[in-house]
Amino acid sequence: MRHYHIVSRLAIYMLSVILIVFGVFHFSYPRDLLVYVPVGLIGGIKWAYIVGAAFILVGISFLTNQFVKFTGYLLALMLLIFILSIHVPNYLDAGAAEFKRQALINILKDTAIMGFALHVAAGAHHQHFHLEEAD
Repeated sequence: MRHYHIVSRLAIYMLSVILIVFGVFHFSYPRDLLVYVPVGLIGGIKWAYIVGAAFILVGISFLTNQFVKFTGYLLALMLLIFILSIHVPNYLDAGAAEFKRQALINILKDTAIMGFALHVAAGAHHQHFHLEEAD
C-alpha cells in the first residue's frame, strides 16, 4: 500500500506543477487568453488574471496538502464552466477543421484534469470537508 501512496503523491505533484505553469501562463500572456473570455462577461482581461491566480492557488494547495478537498472541487467546477461556456461553443461554432480539432482537444484536456481533480478531492478524507458522513 505504501507504493500506491508514493505514486499517488507523485501524480498529484505533477498536476500541481502543471496547474502552476498554467497560472503563470495566464499572468504572462493574458492578451492571448482574452479571446477565450465570453463576450458578454464583464471584466475582460481581468478574468485571465483571476483564472491564473486560481490555477496557482490550487497547485499550491495540492502541493502543500492543505484545503485539497475544497480546492479540488472548485477546480473541477471551474473546468466544467470552461468546457460548457468556452470549449463546447468554440467546437460548435468552428468553421475550419483545425479550429474544431483544437476545441475538441481543449474539451478533452479540461475533462481529464477535471476528472483528476475530482479524484484527488474525493480522496482527501483527512481534510474534514465532508458533504455527508459516508463520504
